[in-house]
Amino acid sequence: MNKNRVTVPAILGRKNSGKKILALTAYDYCFARLLDSCEIDIVLVGDSLGMVSLGYESTLPVTMDEMIHHTRAVRRGINNLLLVGDMPFLSYQVSGETAVANAGRFIQEGGAEAVKIEGGARAAERVHAVVQAGISVMGHVGLTPQSVHQFGGYKVQGRSYEDGRQIMKDARELEKAGAFAVVLEGIPAELAQEITRELAVPTIGIGAGPHCDGQILVLQDLLGLNMDFVPKFVKKFADMGEAVKTAVSDYAREVQSGSFPSREHSYSAKSEPLRPAVGKRVK
Repeated sequence: MNKNRVTVPAILGRKNSGKKILALTAYDYCFARLLDSCEIDIVLVGDSLGMVSLGYESTLPVTMDEMIHHTRAVRRGINNLLLVGDMPFLSYQVSGETAVANAGRFIQEGGAEAVKIEGGARAAERVHAVVQAGISVMGHVGLTPQSVHQFGGYKVQGRSYEDGRQIMKDARELEKAGAFAVVLEGIPAELAQEITRELAVPTIGIGAGPHCDGQILVLQDLLGLNMDFVPKFVKKFADMGEAVKTAVSDYAREVQSGSFPSREHSYSAKSEPLRPAVGKRVK
């Protein structure tokens, strides 16, 4: 085993260490290779791939087979980072047995080292079952995209006192069930700070302010590659979308003008002329 690989115990040890946990999504080998050489800790193969890579309107249509396919691709690109697979809709809600079987697929077929499960108190039993089966689980509370229809859209959660208390309870229940970390998504920064103080396991924020033990973003959002709606909490650290369009335009112009491919980008023949020997016919 790679001695430099980030592990679940290492993530647990970052709580109160003063060093933030850094996480990003990846859905393919190319980006996984790039991230593996960066100073981050966790790569999540999120079910957000349904919207980012597959063009679905939500995460709900994503299947286990699609998640395993992408997780396996990311695994091939990673040597150092902790790989977490996102349990898609209906892969764990039906029963504890179903949850364990599907979580096991992420480990056995996808090469993940942990899985992520959305939901608080109502998902705690499933989280416990998966943990008892020997599989590490990252929890996820607040704005949980698989419950988008119950929320009436992608809306900030926990703004009222009652809702905030429920999210706090949800986070506690996940910790009791054995989750090694809890993602806090789309909640007020003050609530995230309170939950982070309360839990003994690390919190990882996305749209939850600066006080969590770590942060996660969708990589394509960070790079400015997402051409669709971008949430308020996303900061574009680059505008690769415009860079891609510029590069493609330059390619098209040079092909049309004949300047590409040039001699530099072309192969040449051997020193002998490309003609048949005397007396021989070309077939």
